[in-house]
Amino acid sequence: MQVFPGDPEVTITVAAEIAADGFQVAEVHAGTHTGTHLDAPLHTVQGGSSVDQIDLSRLVGVARIVRLPVVDAGHVFVWSDVEAQLSDLDSVAMVLFHTGWSQHFGTELYLRHPAFDADIALGLLDRGISVVGVDTLNPDLTDLSGAEVDLPFHRALLGAEGVIVENLTNLASIDFADPWVSVLPLPFAGMDGSPVRAVAMEVAVG
Repeated sequence: MQVFPGDPEVTITVAAEIAADGFQVAEVHAGTHTGTHLDAPLHTVQGGSSVDQIDLSRLVGVARIVRLPVVDAGHVFVWSDVEAQLSDLDSVAMVLFHTGWSQHFGTELYLRHPAFDADIALGLLDRGISVVGVDTLNPDLTDLSGAEVDLPFHRALLGAEGVIVENLTNLASIDFADPWVSVLPLPFAGMDGSPVRAVAMEVAVG
């Protein structure tokens, strides 16, 4: 599985088999930011909340999906690109950005994804939204040069005790309004993040 450059690689091996042992057990080796995952504030903020300290009620609720146009690699979206889709957020628990970039997962192009200006994080925080998801590797640009990492979107959102969900996929399949979305992590004590099973549901009202 493709991971952020330098993160632990993913391996899954069979540790016990039914034929030989009477049961099957697999061994999984992966980093806390593998696949679709959640960034806790501790990921980039010294002393920030760890994944097990996040109130789970923040991670289940109505999501606003902001659908963005197809753009070139490395494009940076700014507040004016998303503002029109971010009105009336009073009942919204999280905002998810759909760029379509998840179709490139597993390729070199996926690493050169579009990104989001930190002003978008600040604008969302001003509107009471502190859980943000993207269908890219990173809401910030991923620097492949090996230079010091610069993560302004992370700093803005996680610095305000927000949460980022990365590597979302299948957002195009949500063809109904006001999806009820769950992005619950494993309660890794003292850790900076966790894989999540992101699920969108159509909930009948009344």
